[in-house]
Amino acid sequence: MSTSVEKIKERLDIAEVLGSYIKLEKAGSNFKAKCPFHNEKSPSFFISTSRGTYYCFGCGMKGDIFTFVEEFEGLDFKGALKLLAERAGVELEAVNTTERNENDRLREVLEIATQYFVQNLKDKSAARDYLLERGLTQETIDAWRLGYVPNEWRALSTYLRSKKVSDAEMIKVGLTKMSEKAREDGMYDIFRGRIIFPIFDTSGRVIAFSGRIFDEVPDAPKYLNSPETPLFVKSETLYGFDRAKTSIRKRDYTILVEGQMDLLMCHQAGFDNTVASSGTAFTKEHLAKLERLSKRIIFAYDSDGAGFTAANKSAVLALSLKLEVKLCELPKGSDPAELIKNDPSSWKESLKNAKHLIDFYLDKLMLDKLESRALAKEIEKKVLPYVSMLESSIEQSHFISQIAKRTGIREDAIWTDVRKLPRVQGETRNDSPPAHSVPVIETKNRKNYIERRLFGVIFWQEKEKEPQVDIIRLRATLILIAGDKYIHDLVEHFKPLAEELIFEAESYYGETAALTREISELIINFEEDVLREQFVKVMKELSEAEHQKDKERSAKLLESCQEISQKLAELSRRRLSGE
Repeated sequence: MSTSVEKIKERLDIAEVLGSYIKLEKAGSNFKAKCPFHNEKSPSFFISTSRGTYYCFGCGMKGDIFTFVEEFEGLDFKGALKLLAERAGVELEAVNTTERNENDRLREVLEIATQYFVQNLKDKSAARDYLLERGLTQETIDAWRLGYVPNEWRALSTYLRSKKVSDAEMIKVGLTKMSEKAREDGMYDIFRGRIIFPIFDTSGRVIAFSGRIFDEVPDAPKYLNSPETPLFVKSETLYGFDRAKTSIRKRDYTILVEGQMDLLMCHQAGFDNTVASSGTAFTKEHLAKLERLSKRIIFAYDSDGAGFTAANKSAVLALSLKLEVKLCELPKGSDPAELIKNDPSSWKESLKNAKHLIDFYLDKLMLDKLESRALAKEIEKKVLPYVSMLESSIEQSHFISQIAKRTGIREDAIWTDVRKLPRVQGETRNDSPPAHSVPVIETKNRKNYIERRLFGVIFWQEKEKEPQVDIIRLRATLILIAGDKYIHDLVEHFKPLAEELIFEAESYYGETAALTREISELIINFEEDVLREQFVKVMKELSEAEHQKDKERSAKLLESCQEISQKLAELSRRRLSGE
């Protein structure tokens, strides 16, 4: 596999690959661009053609052509490898050629079937009129390649045979079945008398179909999906994902709906960051695919009981996997497709007013106007399990404070009940409630990023014949802030990455005249983060001391908290004054 990777890298220039996705600007011997992984006004995304790597100083995303394609396309490594191998014309040693050729043939069969369905819809005016009446435009019908299949046992298979498709191939792609009863040749079409929605893979190739009943077919389900095949894995496939992925990344959230019509109307109305579960259960694999693009999801399922239940199960799964989950409450008796068609402003308002899962259930309980004891029991049963799923203690504190204010239940009592709940698998968080309502932000990711930038400048300037920065003074300042051992450990940690850090520093600061001012800002940020870490540590100790009723130790720790707060306030003042 490594040989294939090396061959691909040799044949594909990183600027050429990334330039096919985003607009690049020349920056000396390298390139820069607006980062595709977060919203920004000025370019902070740098590409080194000599190293074959990229790095964003805005969000910390980095890697090579493989990681970029994985993130941008929403693929795993194997998917990115295959896509880039095809682009580079490289044969993958680890891929079975026979199997690949067979899959290519199966895609051809599905494409022939799609063309057949599309032509049938053109000939079947009643089915086309139905779609137009539902609110779809002809442009949408054509763009999504919607089709129709007549209500006949073997219309499709007869056509496919005329195109030299074998019976075994039809069965393998899920278009026909062998009859349990003795009917003529023993094989019949799965899709009959239905409007057909092709299902696409991440590259936009047809891999399966979903059919909505149109003609009168006794005992037939309203919707029917292809069975799983070598190309179609239901637990990994989301309808519309191939067209939504770029918009999801850009808007930084996903709208999840239930069915094809809901999705098509959303895209037609400009909400092209929408995907559909297409009647199948929402899975961890679906979430993993979406999480690569954004950690924020709005569930906009039908307002009926079944739709609400499905949305609830999916939302809880997403929350347990650390995604930010909101529920969009639609007017009673409506679904997204009908709402967009009949009252688009109401649809927009519903999305705008989507509530976090916890807020949603808390609001529901408050509307019931239960007496205080009954309300407390319902909160414990229906709301606190979701609070316990939150990874961030800060988020937990926010919701617990809200619950306390709205219900009159004491915060410490809520924290006690939350700590009793079993942890969600994979969860790592601090269960201790904050002793005081002082705003503290999580610093780990930002601090790592600032440290990386600082040491990139240090390594870079140490190699310069005429450095722009007094490195000895810079090191001394950092030691004064964080201590000699801490800085020594950071130097050892970043040494193996020195070449990469130097590239980043050159790319970002190489054309910056005001490097000294930039360094001053980094030092302030670094000191702020060190102080915040100290604050979190002292707050934890204070909570323990108060719990143990150690008044003397509590007083000293509270004094330390106040000193740190004063230092943070002074740093904020320095930043504002430009000192």
